Amino acid sequence: MKIFSYLFLVALSARGTACFPGMGATMKEIGLVARDQNSPSSTELLGDLLTLPDRQLTRSGRHVKELLSGRGRPESEDRNFVKHGLNGWWCRFDTCCVWQHIADELEVLFRGDSGRCTRFARQAVRLGFHDAGTWSKATSSQGGGADGSIILTNELSRVENSGMSEMGDQYRTIYARYRNELGYTSVTMADLLQFGSSVATVVCPLGPRIRTWVGRPDSTRPAPENLLPSPFGDAVSLIEMFQNKTISPRGLVALLGSHTTSQQHFVNTTRPGDPQDSTPGVWDNLYFKETMNAARSPQRVYTLPSDANLANHETTRRGFALYAGRDGQRVWNRDYAREAIRLSLLGVNNINTMTECTRALPRSTHSFRNRDQRMIDRWLERVDASAVWRKISRFIEDGAVVKVSEEELNNTRTPR
Repeated sequence: MKIFSYLFLVALSARGTACFPGMGATMKEIGLVARDQNSPSSTELLGDLLTLPDRQLTRSGRHVKELLSGRGRPESEDRNFVKHGLNGWWCRFDTCCVWQHIADELEVLFRGDSGRCTRFARQAVRLGFHDAGTWSKATSSQGGGADGSIILTNELSRVENSGMSEMGDQYRTIYARYRNELGYTSVTMADLLQFGSSVATVVCPLGPRIRTWVGRPDSTRPAPENLLPSPFGDAVSLIEMFQNKTISPRGLVALLGSHTTSQQHFVNTTRPGDPQDSTPGVWDNLYFKETMNAARSPQRVYTLPSDANLANHETTRRGFALYAGRDGQRVWNRDYAREAIRLSLLGVNNINTMTECTRALPRSTHSFRNRDQRMIDRWLERVDASAVWRKISRFIEDGAVVKVSEEELNNTRTPR
């Protein structure tokens, strides 16, 4: 049976739950568990780095090997200070020049006038995962991984890929313009998906600026099916699935945190646009606190059963507690960046020849406050599908400042 994807969820969700058995975590418990940071990160090597001796490693190969082994800095503030024209000789010479132009174009699409990230950013993060996450050690001979096939084949028509077609169309347009019209044949769909995910993550306020490499080849071979997780999955099955992708339980929890920006649409169609924590469009660690019931969740917040299962399981609970703790934002951003690098290289067998283009990414945002917080709070406290509340959901999805009159709010029915 086909399954729904739940990581980087923008469009998929299960019915929200205010409470699950065993999820009455207190802040005291968080403090105790968060001090135990010995839960291992993912450290397996990937692709050509499995067999290449150190003496044959390039600069990129050495840096990626460090990061995959749990060392090195997965975030960077390196930036280009000059933007060269696409028609100039420098852009033809410097691999990363064209990616700065692409990043600037994506940033406009991903950042709304509120400063929050948009539905396009959320779809971009999901697309990066859904392309790369179809790889596993057990099925590596069948293809899959970060190869662009989610756009270059019919994979977007699969049920688990619902809700990403808008961003898929944007990527097709960008790919055709830069590769075919402007002649930048080094721009691959495989790179565009992973680079776009990095852009989306840093555009979301408080998100990490992930070190990012380009140089992946494209594939027109559809990825194997049934390798993406279910939003209804039990913790043991999900942990096993991700370990088969070289991602540890702690790494799984770190990646799961991208739900902090998301709004569900398709599983519970009676409540479209409802968020997975109370700050949709903002990359903060409130998701971890609310999922394990260490912080009060407003009525409109949905918790996926799979997320609750992981937050309540002894193997993964400590990761939730760690990221919900006092220093959780910093630790989570670091761990997420490291796991996102790993994810972006699943199924890639030419890591040693890739080029780091982190300097082409937008600047990170280290502090943020919603200008329309009062309106958002009123929306969060009602489970109501009437027109004005759907309108607010759309504003938030678009990254727009919520603009609704008091008259509209006062004319709504009593919430369920």
